[in-house]
Amino acid sequence: MKKFYVSLFMASSVLLAACATTVKPTYISPTQYQALNCQQLQSEYNRIQQYVDNGVQPAKRTGVGVGVGLGGGWGSRGGWGIGPSVSVNMGQSSNTKKTELARLLGEQEAIVQAARFKNCPLIIRNKAQ
Repeated sequence: MKKFYVSLFMASSVLLAACATTVKPTYISPTQYQALNCQQLQSEYNRIQQYVDNGVQPAKRTGVGVGVGLGGGWGSRGGWGIGPSVSVNMGQSSNTKKTELARLLGEQEAIVQAARFKNCPLIIRNKAQ
């Protein structure tokens, strides 16, 4: 019985550790920031950092769809026929806080790369204090 509790503890520890991983930035191409000058790059970096510091909120999306159609098939009494069909689909968005944060961190990384390419002195702030 003791082995059961130990294995249960180990499994829950692994699951909790997997949920607590740090968010890695998504790749964003720095070419979209080439047209900005040094001041614009700094203000864009600061805007993203302020959004991250205030708490990332993913865009609200509804995952419900309704479809109406006409379908055919075999009936329960041995015949076939055509009849109306209604389907309701509920989905789940993959746009979570972690994916939004990964996108924002990727944008910041792209801004830093664009600033290095232009030799801009970029002031990097990790956390508002």
